[in-house]
Amino acid sequence: MSEHTTADGTSRRQLLARTGALGVSIAFAGNLTELFAGTAAAQNLGHTGYGPLVPDPKGLLDLPEGFSYRVLSREGDKLRSGEGLVPSNHDGMTALPGRHGRVHLVRNHENRANGRVPVPTVEGLTYDPAGKGGCTALTLDSRNRVLSERVAIAGTAVNCAGGPTPWGTWLTCEETEDRAGTNGYTKDHGFIFEVDPANPHRSGAVPLTAMGRFQHEAIAVDPRRGIVYETEDAFEKPFGLFYRFLPHQPHGSLGTLRAGGRLQAMRVPGVPDLSSIQETGASFENIEWVDVPDPLAAQTPIRHQNFGPKGITHAQKLEGCYWGGRSVYFVSSFARRSEGSAADHYGQIWRYDPAARRLTLVIVFGPDTNVQLPGESPDNICLAPSGGLMVCEDGNGAQHVYGVTRRGEVYAMARNAQNIGTPAEPEWGEFAGVTFSPDGGTMYVNCYTPGTTFAVTGPWRG
Repeated sequence: MSEHTTADGTSRRQLLARTGALGVSIAFAGNLTELFAGTAAAQNLGHTGYGPLVPDPKGLLDLPEGFSYRVLSREGDKLRSGEGLVPSNHDGMTALPGRHGRVHLVRNHENRANGRVPVPTVEGLTYDPAGKGGCTALTLDSRNRVLSERVAIAGTAVNCAGGPTPWGTWLTCEETEDRAGTNGYTKDHGFIFEVDPANPHRSGAVPLTAMGRFQHEAIAVDPRRGIVYETEDAFEKPFGLFYRFLPHQPHGSLGTLRAGGRLQAMRVPGVPDLSSIQETGASFENIEWVDVPDPLAAQTPIRHQNFGPKGITHAQKLEGCYWGGRSVYFVSSFARRSEGSAADHYGQIWRYDPAARRLTLVIVFGPDTNVQLPGESPDNICLAPSGGLMVCEDGNGAQHVYGVTRRGEVYAMARNAQNIGTPAEPEWGEFAGVTFSPDGGTMYVNCYTPGTTFAVTGPWRG
């Protein structure tokens, strides 16, 4: 989820600034009530924000008046387990319910081969000793006090996002296709791993190979059918695919995904590139799912493989993925013709309805629409319990978590106040991993660098 640059070193924010498109806005197909129809939150969607942000005297996190934060964990501090230091590059995250009101917070660390602070290797939890990525797990009490913090999986690489399962585990995704022998790795990478944050040794460090080897971003699980949807954030053309995994044991529990299944890629008839679709509300019937010829990509990356004369549907920057109501939603953060996409956009949210086999473009972020999002295209997105969306901004300059109400109104919810640059040339790390506690009373969010995990409480409208 970190900021990607072009070949000449230009960041996405710099490129948008040059084209005058830095003020990003949103077009809705209907509104957020329709977007999350059938969910509990849709009954009580938020209408307004919480007022201006108040500068934090501690220089960490600016929030609206009445809100406060607790720092749960910071990069470089000692893990409470004694296993080593808190790793760097805090990324995707989820909050799962525990016993007696406790919360299990499981957090990705998107460390590449040059990661600043690696995830400590732990016997029984390490996939590849040369990998610096992985997950850590925090257990919190009902007042967000940290009871424990430990390694949940180690020896993986570039753990970007993932998603929770209906049975209370976390699927962490490697956003890389590096093979053994590359960057010093001793094993192939590009897999999904299951993590039990309550007891990591129950899940271990076993790659779910049938779910594919590619540049994974995020997943969402259909709780009724057990199907797992997967996004691919491929950096170069041909861009990523949208996948579904049909497990042999659809009624899942910890470990059942290891039993295997079928990996398929989505084909939208007549649409080789989703960026070419610009109209909100555009809908496509009879979506096809095509078996992936070689899920392990032994010779050829999946997106390059032969899917027959009809081809397959690609999209640039496929990132967030989540289940809402009876549909799966997924995000394309941006698309650019200059990088090989069929058209330009500044963010799309798509909905796939499995029962109807229908794909619909429900939100478009772009400069020609009528609701201003003052930052860049969306990266991490979650549904707030009080309604609407929370959107993590990704880029250079000031970094925010923005809220988007059902009416399309945008408000700043948080601003990163940690300057990692200089007074003359300030720089702030992006936000990632925004998620809410099971009771909806706390927003958890990561600062990517310096790696910091916050718990935000206040007068949430519920």
